[in-house]
Amino acid sequence: MDDPDQAERFGRFLIHHTRNLGQFPGRGRIVPEFEDEAIREIIVRAYRIIYRVNHAQHSIEIIRFWHAGRGIPKLIM
Repeated sequence: MDDPDQAERFGRFLIHHTRNLGQFPGRGRIVPEFEDEAIREIIVRAYRIIYRVNHAQHSIEIIRFWHAGRGIPKLIM
């Protein structure tokens, strides 16, 4: 994206889709590459929003925004 304003709007668009994950952490599917029930993802357009569910702390952590065309994401655990 060459337009910084458009890039910022799209970033906000992606973040907007994460807003209710704290209330509905099971909304996303388990990321098939990691086979870990705590690592989940939602798909927004061509992006995978990968997050970790922490049931003990009743929280989620966004791990990565990843364009699906870039292959398998590398995660730092």
